Amino acid sequence: MLNLPSIPLSEYKERIVKVQAAMAKEGYDLILCYGNEAEPQYVRYFSAYWPSFETAGVLIPAQGEPLLLIGPESYTYAADRSKIEKIRLLKAFRESSEPEYPGKKLDTFNSVFTELLGEKPVGRFGVAGLPLMTIGVYETLSEALKVYGTIKIEKADDIVNRIRMIKTENELACMRAAADITHKTMDYVIANIKVGMTEQQVAGLALGKMHELGAERESYPLWVLTGKGSNQAISRPRNKMIQKGDMTFLQIGARVDGYASSIGRTVVFGKATPEQKELIEVGYKAQKDVIERLKAGVPAADIANFHVENVTKMGYGDWLLYGPCHGNGTMEGEAPWIETNSDYLLEENMTFCVDIFLGSAKTETGLRMEDVVCVKKDGAENLTDYPRELFEIPCE
Repeated sequence: MLNLPSIPLSEYKERIVKVQAAMAKEGYDLILCYGNEAEPQYVRYFSAYWPSFETAGVLIPAQGEPLLLIGPESYTYAADRSKIEKIRLLKAFRESSEPEYPGKKLDTFNSVFTELLGEKPVGRFGVAGLPLMTIGVYETLSEALKVYGTIKIEKADDIVNRIRMIKTENELACMRAAADITHKTMDYVIANIKVGMTEQQVAGLALGKMHELGAERESYPLWVLTGKGSNQAISRPRNKMIQKGDMTFLQIGARVDGYASSIGRTVVFGKATPEQKELIEVGYKAQKDVIERLKAGVPAADIANFHVENVTKMGYGDWLLYGPCHGNGTMEGEAPWIETNSDYLLEENMTFCVDIFLGSAKTETGLRMEDVVCVKKDGAENLTDYPRELFEIPCE
């Protein structure tokens, strides 16, 4: 077993206490924290459970112990991983092929509501992760709530987000470990990538190395984009071969005990053209200038407005797509974003991906310079801290 940090049981219990205090203040009787395989953050944050195939939820009452709600097939898996002792199986959380499980005794939303509240009716009900919820789960939940009258299902993402925006030392330890693995993986990829490989093969290099180093999984489906098509802000690797002269952007991130990391860098195969070199330098400068302005007490919108002005002055304003930073933690991209309409101040131990994406529809090329940072009183700690240099890969 590798000596990697993890979140202790005591901290999972503290999270429940914190969210219950927020629920009491807002008047919620129950909050369901919902997640799926691709976006498990709300479930995993409270239970350590990461659903596979099925979906899942953590049902938290204003007082008392929570329940982990899972699909019919995952009990042995959930019992092995869950930090929540009480686990209930619901048909509503079954996999999307919708097996019926005839003869299997399962709980329902109504039975778990009664278990937590007794004879007390459900009043205010929220869902953290509401944008993720499937229509099938939503309809089943709505029908169950009709027993209590007209109950609105409210979006409660902010209740949880306000708690998890500020990272604890245990969380930061996991994030630093993930950053270290990501850094070493990027080193390995740059040392071994070469002309003739496909984008998919390069992604395979990264996946193999990060698992060798101890990552539990990648932070997101990794991508490598070379030549035309590298202006795709979100993508997947193709069966496309790298050629001499290509500018290729690498997007790599490892995960440790649920906590994500990410590094984005661009390499050129052979000698960079003046146009390629200029774009890379603009990306590096834009990222460096943003990082230098991140500190507690600064209005988030000021950072985003500066970024737009800065990149526009450098002649690449029409290459911009979004704000310069997004939250990072249990997901590579989590709340909050730093955008021109943001209305909050940066706080100590907020963590962000400083994510400078520049893409051109005209040239069909682009890049992303990305690192993970932690906001401090007097600046930002760069957790990934990958070199900003011109990576030119020799071609035989």
